[in-house]
Amino acid sequence: MSRMPTRAGRRPRLRFDGWIAGTGTSSGTRIVLGHWRRSPFGPFSDVMLERPDGRRLLLAPTRETADFVRGTYTFDAVHLVPVGVDVTGRTWTVTAGPLRLRFTTGRRGVPGLLLCAVPGVLARRPAWSALTDLPARLLMPGVRTRGSAGAGRREWYGARDLRPIRVVSAAWEGTDLGGAAPVDPPVRFGFGSVPRKPALTRVTTTVALGRA
Repeated sequence: MSRMPTRAGRRPRLRFDGWIAGTGTSSGTRIVLGHWRRSPFGPFSDVMLERPDGRRLLLAPTRETADFVRGTYTFDAVHLVPVGVDVTGRTWTVTAGPLRLRFTTGRRGVPGLLLCAVPGVLARRPAWSALTDLPARLLMPGVRTRGSAGAGRREWYGARDLRPIRVVSAAWEGTDLGGAAPVDPPVRFGFGSVPRKPALTRVTTTVALGRA
């Protein structure tokens, strides 16, 4: 399910199914975790960080995944490091080179309940992501569900669940980054940010590759 059938004349499309967690910290570092259970590269996780000074970093587990992600988004530096994610109940523990991250999710609110009611086959369609782009921008400023990416690519995000992140602990190279805080200012990796309030979103991402 990771590589979608391609009609003649249409750009190849890749599909990623998993979770995106976005949180700020009281030190000013903003963190975005991608935890992909299904992808063209197999299961993998990656982390994007934006430091208080605006420096954007990618932590990725392999050269292949790093090249794809940095070809889609913009970073000032890329680090190839093992990225491990352990999920126990509502608690997520992430280890990624110099980063240690732990967060706990809360109960779904109304948006999460509504997203869970959307059939998966519909949420995975780019047309649905295009339809929900305007409501997402109005309800969650900074969030986009479709847009242009690097290397002439196009992306669509189909959200299927949304849970608040309540408790965060994070450290970079052993230095405490502080607790949970809004993702403010928004992260600047691509055409959109994650929700301002720390959140965990189940999502299907479709990427249309640029033409050669």
